[in-house]
Amino acid sequence: MNAFKINGFRSISEFFAALAMIMMVSCNSSGPPQGAETTDKQLEDSVAAYNQEIVGTESQEIEDYILRYQWQMKKTETGLRYMIYKQGDGRPVKPGDQVSIRYKINLLTGESVLRSDSVAFITLLVGKRQIVSGLEEGILLMNQGSKAKLIVPSHLGYGLLGDNTSIPARASIVFDVEVCRVDQSKK
Repeated sequence: MNAFKINGFRSISEFFAALAMIMMVSCNSSGPPQGAETTDKQLEDSVAAYNQEIVGTESQEIEDYILRYQWQMKKTETGLRYMIYKQGDGRPVKPGDQVSIRYKINLLTGESVLRSDSVAFITLLVGKRQIVSGLEEGILLMNQGSKAKLIVPSHLGYGLLGDNTSIPARASIVFDVEVCRVDQSKK
C-alpha cells in the first residue's frame, strides 16, 4: 500500500519509463562518466520535482472537491481530510481494538467503487495494517457510533497501482464510514 516512497505516476508505463532511466544511469558498465554525480543528482531532483507537482495537483483536486460539496473538513499532518458528521457516544477507537465498520468508497469523480454490505459490517484489528493507512488514521479519530467522511489521498490509500480491481492508480478516495462497534483488545 504505502511501500513506494516515490509515487505520483499517472500510469504503470510512466513508472517503468522512470525506472528504465534510473537503471540506464546507474548500470553503465564502463564506469561512471565524468559528471555522473551531477546527472544522478539532476535525475533525483527531476523525479522529486515531478512527484511534488503530482502531489500538489492531487491536493488541489481534493480541495476543489471539498469546496464543491461545501464540507467543513479538517486536515491531518499526513494529508487525510476528515469530517465527523455524527459524533458517537461510545468508546473511542484505540490501536489494538477490534472494530466493526460499515463504509462506502467513492472516487472524486463521484463514481461509487466499493461498499461494505448494508446489513453486515467489516471487522478488523486497528494497528495491524489490515486496511489502507488513511482509513485507519480516520477510524482512530472516531468513537463507537461515529459517522465520518474521509478523503484519503493516494499515498494513504491504494497508491501508485490502485487495487487492481475497482480503484484506479493514484486515486484519491472518499470514504463514508461508520464505526458500529469497538471492542477493547484482550492483551
